[in-house]
Amino acid sequence: MSLESYPRPSVTVDVIIFRLLDEDLQVLLVKRKFPPFEGKWAIPGGFVNIDESLDAAARRELEEETDVRDIYLEQLYTFGDLERDPRGRVITVAYMALVPAYALSPRAGDDAAEATWWSMGALPPLAFDHARVLPYALQRLRYKIEYSAVGFELLPEVFTLSELQRAYEVILCEELDKRNFRRKMLSAGVIEGTGHVRSGDGRPAQLYRFRDDAVAEVRARRLFP
Repeated sequence: MSLESYPRPSVTVDVIIFRLLDEDLQVLLVKRKFPPFEGKWAIPGGFVNIDESLDAAARRELEEETDVRDIYLEQLYTFGDLERDPRGRVITVAYMALVPAYALSPRAGDDAAEATWWSMGALPPLAFDHARVLPYALQRLRYKIEYSAVGFELLPEVFTLSELQRAYEVILCEELDKRNFRRKMLSAGVIEGTGHVRSGDGRPAQLYRFRDDAVAEVRARRLFP
């Protein structure tokens, strides 16, 4: 049968953008300017153009909402419940982006009135089925940092081991043993010393950075807990 014989659902992409700031995992949300769900907060996203791939659409939406390029972006899941959009049959492909805390200043796109960072622990009422999408994204992020080094994407270029451990604790929502964490992270070969230290109130702390090939190296090895 020809394609014309089948109904054509619309396809959108939603981009969940996470950052860590002041020991808080935050997500970027936009306030919708138009119906449906006018005035409600939502994950940034939009419709896929007929002449672009899903990945290209996600990167376009990310750039339009944040004005950043070349950051970690991963396809998460496809959401296609029949009643998820009151306008009709809409299937959305969710993506996850990870950015360092001060990497971007969000801006609202043409169809949004406002763009703001929200704590994952204090989310507002959400449009569409986004109250289901965000917990799934958080679960995937927790899974990924246990098996890979993607958590480094949320950190600045250099960091101390204490800052690294606290980032993992915030995302996993659990306290990690300091000695065990440092032993596992150093033995995993995913970080390297910079040769510099950060001075503070206590003893100077050595600064580290993650290796360029860190994600590939630990893909098949569980790091934590």
